Amino acid sequence: MESNIDTRFLIISDTHNLNFGDVEKVFKHPLPKADVLLHCGDLTSVGGVESYKALLELLGAIDAELKLVIAGNHDLDLDKTYFETHFDKDNDDVDGHKKAVEVMTGPLAKAAGVTYLEEGLHTFTLKNRATFTIYTSPYTPEFFDWGFAYKSDDDRFNLPQHIPLDFNFIGENTVPDFPGVDIMMTHGPPQFILDRNAKGENVGCKALSVATRRARPLLHCFGHIHEAYGMKEITWKDDGGFFTEDSIETQMTMPNVYPEPSNWPIRVGKQTLMVNASIMNAEYKPTNAPWLVELNLRREPKPDM
Repeated sequence: MESNIDTRFLIISDTHNLNFGDVEKVFKHPLPKADVLLHCGDLTSVGGVESYKALLELLGAIDAELKLVIAGNHDLDLDKTYFETHFDKDNDDVDGHKKAVEVMTGPLAKAAGVTYLEEGLHTFTLKNRATFTIYTSPYTPEFFDWGFAYKSDDDRFNLPQHIPLDFNFIGENTVPDFPGVDIMMTHGPPQFILDRNAKGENVGCKALSVATRRARPLLHCFGHIHEAYGMKEITWKDDGGFFTEDSIETQMTMPNVYPEPSNWPIRVGKQTLMVNASIMNAEYKPTNAPWLVELNLRREPKPDM
């Protein structure tokens, strides 16, 4: 039987046009090698082709076999619906959305080793045969007039039989039950986990918390709420309630030991490592270090010779 294999993930979010002058301060050169880079969105401040190009140059300098990136609410022109409803014929490029996507999926992205992911379920296998399934979504509850937004009583993550009674089902790419996903990467946090803003309000998504409880992935990483940066090890109740706050047996705050890797054994189906990886703080200053996390992943069997 093939054994599992430790796989190293470098996790960042909310870089918001992070420039090279700040990279050495935040990322602590030389950058540690990782198997997989995860960027949880808010690549830019308000979008823009040149900003995406600069991001790809930055990510291209990171030593990782696989680099997975999603958008966030600030990446306005990557959201087709937002762009089409906010297009200004006097000031905007009519092809702005198309050009933004082309940058993030075209030759520059390939040269940087970046794979841009939209909402849904994806499976990857590394050269060491470590394999994992990841659910990704750039969407967050509406907040002023930003991109990738849904109404606070909409549920895009759960099938109708799982959604709160007062929520509206709008899901096109729902989260599978355990054990259907190893990692979740969303731009925003679930409710009550690393989601407290500067006013002390828990602003995470209630529907996403239901989905995370059902999926019980090894890792759920996100950003969006800069001031809630941190990592927690969540242990789920075997007979927990419907919502996250009723389903958690224990939650333990974990320190960041970057550039050394964090390697805590995660009990499959019982625990989830939650990571808010916002590089920017509440004042949009790049003060937070990345997270370097090792996960023990299943390994694909060798092909028959």
